[in-house]
Amino acid sequence: MIRIKVCCINSIQEAEMALEAGADYIGLVSEMPSGPGIISEPEIEKIISSLSSSTMTVLLTSKVTAEEIIKQYDYCKPFALQLVDELGKNESVRLRELLPDVELIQVIHVLNESSIQQAKKIEKYVDKILLDSGNPNRNVKTLGGTGNTHNWEISKKLVEEVNVPVFLAGGLNYDNVIEAVKKVNPFGIDLCSGVRTNGKLDRLKLNDFFNIVRNAD
Repeated sequence: MIRIKVCCINSIQEAEMALEAGADYIGLVSEMPSGPGIISEPEIEKIISSLSSSTMTVLLTSKVTAEEIIKQYDYCKPFALQLVDELGKNESVRLRELLPDVELIQVIHVLNESSIQQAKKIEKYVDKILLDSGNPNRNVKTLGGTGNTHNWEISKKLVEEVNVPVFLAGGLNYDNVIEAVKKVNPFGIDLCSGVRTNGKLDRLKLNDFFNIVRNAD
């Protein structure tokens, strides 16, 4: 069964709504250079502490040093960390060594076929990879939550060539998710804008999305 992560959660109520719909993972966005769903670390900690300890909460971080990331982890205590920017090799090694039991999800922003090689270089240091449609090369980095799709043919090749599970993100919604899953064959999918209305989690869109994906499963 394909796993579903609902991201950009900004309150206890949204977290509970996503879990009731059947979300496997809950994404919480900390400080970013741009993008939706950003909330403070105290708010993230409050949401995580209100949920069952078995809930697979994911802290999205734009920090690029092991020291800064571990500081966030120690404060918020999520189940997993989603690294939305590229860490240097030494920092990736150090983070893996210092947090051996924490699930690490590395985001790869699919710009062109070089993203495949980027994923193959990092896979040994992380547990999962998430493919998104940001652009870390812009003056103001976009590291997720764009609402845009990317080249799924590249994503398909990447999934076939790496040895860790892969999430697919980027502009997924009710109308395109089945096509995306059939083409890419990911381990899981990641949602933000596709289940929101005016920035707020929409229960109807959420339930419709889960129904179409679960029926396809």
